[in-house]
Amino acid sequence: MERDERIIGPDDLILITGASGFLGSKLVETVLAYGFRNVRCFVGPSNRLGRIDAALERAGRPRVEMIQGNLLNRDSCARATKGAAVILHAAAGIEKSFPGSFMNSVVATRNLLEAALASGTLKRFVNVSSFAVYSNRQLKRGGVFDERCEMEQRFMDRFDAYCFGKSKQDQVVMDYGATRQLPYVIVRPGVLYGPGAKAPIHSRVGINTFGFFMHIGGGNRIPLAYIDNAADAIVRAGFVPGVEGEVFNLMDDDLPTSRTFLRQYKRHVKRFGSVFVPYRVFYAFSYLWERYSASSKRQLPPVFNTLKCSAEWKRVRYSNEKIKTRLGWRPKVSTREGLERHFAHCRQLEGVNA
Repeated sequence: MERDERIIGPDDLILITGASGFLGSKLVETVLAYGFRNVRCFVGPSNRLGRIDAALERAGRPRVEMIQGNLLNRDSCARATKGAAVILHAAAGIEKSFPGSFMNSVVATRNLLEAALASGTLKRFVNVSSFAVYSNRQLKRGGVFDERCEMEQRFMDRFDAYCFGKSKQDQVVMDYGATRQLPYVIVRPGVLYGPGAKAPIHSRVGINTFGFFMHIGGGNRIPLAYIDNAADAIVRAGFVPGVEGEVFNLMDDDLPTSRTFLRQYKRHVKRFGSVFVPYRVFYAFSYLWERYSASSKRQLPPVFNTLKCSAEWKRVRYSNEKIKTRLGWRPKVSTREGLERHFAHCRQLEGVNA
């Protein structure tokens, strides 16, 4: 895309929240690679800066502005958003409690939006959301999972504070778009992976809750989004014209099944024992667990339930057609190469020689 087709110029200020995180630090690197020279990084007061330092080192040590603060503090938000033309909101409130998720995802985002609109310079607000906001309970197995899927509403039944926080965060952004003319775009990445990822094996492959690894589903596709590809799409969402008010699902091409992913992990990283549990069996187990939880008045929390089982392990077909068509985005790193890099990172974490 030519620079004159972008909604901002190279000297317009871009604010990146959560800039010290796995995704945020890659956003900093990607923004600089696109030729933008006025970058402000917002990080929490207790965040470690190793990732962002490494990103700046790879970019040739350009000068960027660093602001430490808390998005729950309105003064911090005012300092962060002053003069910002584009905001890439990647700060994530990962809390186990529903009140904590609401505070760190919803209240923090509302504070940021108020400050951004008050600054009078905002041209685009990109909210980084998640696949967690969707419910595919009504989607038939093998159906197409895209931006038209329904949003989750039964948060307590699903027992998922993160889903609740991100769903309400998206709703706040959309409400500001409807009532305050906020120029927003929402990007919902699938499973972010690659060097720097904390979880070598995502829960969509299986879980280790009972002291052994249960591989669930087998034939379900994993909606992987390699970190470089994800950052590229999110940055493009910040400057491509004519996409205000749009929602984009973000995942790579050639998605592996959980069975394929696990086999490759065992082959390229380390071997370990696992127990395969078919989707229908685990769904029945989840149904019985949630029924007992309800009958015991939640003396046993509904950690396993059919809503979460469906969202995590149902076999569906994922579509990234919209983000390709509207943003002109294509994955720069193939899934094969992305997995090779991810497994190399996992070997380092495990202390395993290649």
